[in-house]
Amino acid sequence: MNSITLLQPQKIVFGEDSIKELSNDPFIENSNRILLFVATPLLDAVESTTKRIQSKNKEVQLVEYTFVGEPTFAQFNELLNANKGFNPDCVIGIGGGSVLDCAKLLAALINNTQKLEDIVGIGFLSGRKIKLICIPTTSGTGSEVSPNAILLNEETQAKSGIISPYLVPDACYLDPVLTLSLPPKLTAETGIDALSHCIEAYTNKFAHPAVDTYALKGIQLISENIQKAYENGNDIEARSALLLGSMYGGLCLGPVNTSAVHALSYGLGGKFHIAHGLSNAILMPEVLRFNLPSNPKRHAEVARALGITWNGKDEYIASTGIEKIEGLLKTCGIPKKLSEIGITEAIIPELADIAMKVTRLLKNNPREVTREDAINIYKKLL
Repeated sequence: MNSITLLQPQKIVFGEDSIKELSNDPFIENSNRILLFVATPLLDAVESTTKRIQSKNKEVQLVEYTFVGEPTFAQFNELLNANKGFNPDCVIGIGGGSVLDCAKLLAALINNTQKLEDIVGIGFLSGRKIKLICIPTTSGTGSEVSPNAILLNEETQAKSGIISPYLVPDACYLDPVLTLSLPPKLTAETGIDALSHCIEAYTNKFAHPAVDTYALKGIQLISENIQKAYENGNDIEARSALLLGSMYGGLCLGPVNTSAVHALSYGLGGKFHIAHGLSNAILMPEVLRFNLPSNPKRHAEVARALGITWNGKDEYIASTGIEKIEGLLKTCGIPKKLSEIGITEAIIPELADIAMKVTRLLKNNPREVTREDAINIYKKLL
């Protein structure tokens, strides 16, 4: 059995209204200056939390996340420079994946001689002195438990990953109440993103029994509840299940990570600014069909986690599982084709070129992906 390293926050709190306990967290108790980094739509929701922290004689600097779409290197550097002077003891990020990724990088770089450009890649961050708490408000990236942060690199027109054990938060609070206001479209897209984390981890070349349990449970929770949450955003049980499934997907990202679905989506997000979850959702069925011959048994087990109960050959069960995913996508209003979101055949070679540079993910794919393979996958989705 291959060796593996599991990285997790010291403290994971899950439950309805758990954010109300945030002010009592030891990481906050032992800090004097708190940088609270919050997505603008959540300012009212966190007002009482802010007041509770301030009542403990803590200095709180509230910073709004105002970026449209995924943050770029330049945007993050502006954010970093604007907040270095506060010199916090603790950074709290509350929001979706991009908010949490920026919060993680703020905590790592505010008191650090390293620059953002120095730490791109795997293992280049030298350390982090500032405490970090992450609170997700979408059920998608799993950033609250992962060692990853993703920013848009303007030069390459693709996303760049910063991966380091120092980016794993000290604590995270998973409060499904904070996800109730998420619109149906974002519920679907972020939920499918979380599903892709779990599926790609389980079918990964470097899949491991220590992570398989998280991946399979995440697949089950998300597939059983995404339609419920999409159709009724106030279904707290469905929201809770999605949030837990997303967390399981995040726990897969450090030790195993994603593969070709995410690699092929990078150009769609980087150059054409298509939402990350939407890109993954459209690509996933066709990439899974491409990967299926490499390990039919693993793909059949994914199908069973999705709820497929048929008997038969692994190839048939796996194919039925892919059809189940397509059914979920259709039910949740996600387009089936890249052509439906403005992608034309003329730009496919450029998308393939961008994808082929994402070697840190392509190396994980259970089947080798050549440039020609990438082009063919894109073309099948036109």
